[in-house]
Amino acid sequence: MTELPGMDTPALAQFLVENGISLAGDLKVELISGGRSNLTFKAFDDNSAWVVRRPPTSGLTPSAHDMAREWAVTSALQSTDVPVAKTVAFDAEGTVLGAPMTVVEFDPGAVIRTREDLESLSDAQIASNTSELIRVLGRLHSVDFEAVGLGSFGKPAGFVGRQVKTWSRQWEAVKTRELPDVETLRDKLLDAVPSSSAGSIVHGDYRVDNVILRAGDPGSVAAVVDWEMSTLGDPLTDVALMCVYRQPIFDDVLGVSAAWTSPRYPSADELAEMYSRDTGTELAHWNFYLALANFKLGVIGEGITHRALAGSDSGSGAAAAAEATHEFMAAGLRAIDNRTA
Repeated sequence: MTELPGMDTPALAQFLVENGISLAGDLKVELISGGRSNLTFKAFDDNSAWVVRRPPTSGLTPSAHDMAREWAVTSALQSTDVPVAKTVAFDAEGTVLGAPMTVVEFDPGAVIRTREDLESLSDAQIASNTSELIRVLGRLHSVDFEAVGLGSFGKPAGFVGRQVKTWSRQWEAVKTRELPDVETLRDKLLDAVPSSSAGSIVHGDYRVDNVILRAGDPGSVAAVVDWEMSTLGDPLTDVALMCVYRQPIFDDVLGVSAAWTSPRYPSADELAEMYSRDTGTELAHWNFYLALANFKLGVIGEGITHRALAGSDSGSGAAAAAEATHEFMAAGLRAIDNRTA
């Protein structure tokens, strides 16, 4: 059998054994569909299964595929009420697959990725799913990060200002053309950075397809996944990104008709209001956060195209993702200028 790109099954099997896993039969590996960032694999023997994650094989952007970050936060959250997969092992040096990788237990629950995945769910189940997503995000933001050993995981002070600069640098690293809106939005964001903000663990990529639901219960999250962009920062960046992901143009970034862009879910405004009500959080400077989220998504879309052109694409049609970049930047400008169209 031809080996999957970015995978070395015999080396992974040896690594698992060296980390106390007794394999029952031959180890097999499958690429888990739906990933457009880090490569995600299911590894399994005759009795058990694990999830293995590593960065793409080429076209990396600075800090966007940080496996050490993912490992640190999921390990720390094991003792909290934030649902995460049980951690198994971490190869920080990349000796097994040629890049750092994490291994966690495989959860057999369901993932809602596409519009098709929503067809079997009632409106009541979708409402329950939405409420649970908001509750879990609120739980994450309420974790005492010092108490769980993440006091040095990031620097909440000045986080949003650094985010503007970070995503500006990443644009320079992945851009495939010049877009004036990018520079305009960047400058307006830098001028509008709030003077102070809250600090918490932030996921950095929170939406319905980045959680695993308990089998048969869309209103219960079994595990939040895809933590490689997590840090300590402003919790409103998580909320705003979750809301901005609702835009239909996000389908072009994911390369599918995404469940999260479906009109069956509450609107972005309704999601923000739910979070504010459930957590008692004031959505101060909200237009800034929406603009920043759009800026980030525009850069991410460009990064997917950059990797596709470099020959590393974890899904079909990634070259089309850059078509969304201009729309995200335009939406960011509308938000920061407080315009509706």
